[in-house]
Amino acid sequence: GPTGMGKTHLLNAVGNYIAQHYPHLQIRYVSAEKFLNECISGIRRGEMERVRLRYREQCDILLMDDIQVLGRGESVQEEFFYTLNAFFETGRQVVVASDRMPKDIHGLADRIRTRLEWGLIADIQMADVETRVAILRYKSEMKGIQIPEEVIQFIAKISKKSIRELEGNLNKVKMFTE
Repeated sequence: GPTGMGKTHLLNAVGNYIAQHYPHLQIRYVSAEKFLNECISGIRRGEMERVRLRYREQCDILLMDDIQVLGRGESVQEEFFYTLNAFFETGRQVVVASDRMPKDIHGLADRIRTRLEWGLIADIQMADVETRVAILRYKSEMKGIQIPEEVIQFIAKISKKSIRELEGNLNKVKMFTE
């Protein structure tokens, strides 16, 4: 889904749910940027076994955010490919988030793309007006802001790009009411 749709929040919610209901499982959340940097650093320092161990052996669930970043590095893609394989072969779970579909990630190797397409893909888009109204009501209540219903309706109608834009508009209203 596009920026500001809550993909990172969803990954965190997945991790929190697993931690709460399956406390024996080791969960590793990492941004693709951090994974990329760890791999590059591991290659330069001759410590790739440590990186492989960290991701392939020392976790049961891998949550990776902003996977579109992997389209930039060929050697890092190879490490990620073998990491995916290690998880698939042992029946462990990998959950990734991206701002585009696997087929639209420029530079991503086909063998990674097909493995990602093998899983469940959820396209996250901007919420409808009714949901945006519900979000605004909830957020205004949490922030202790008294907002007339017509203002909530107006903000929901003009905030069409992202949840961040929606919250930003709510914060502007809060600023002007204090």
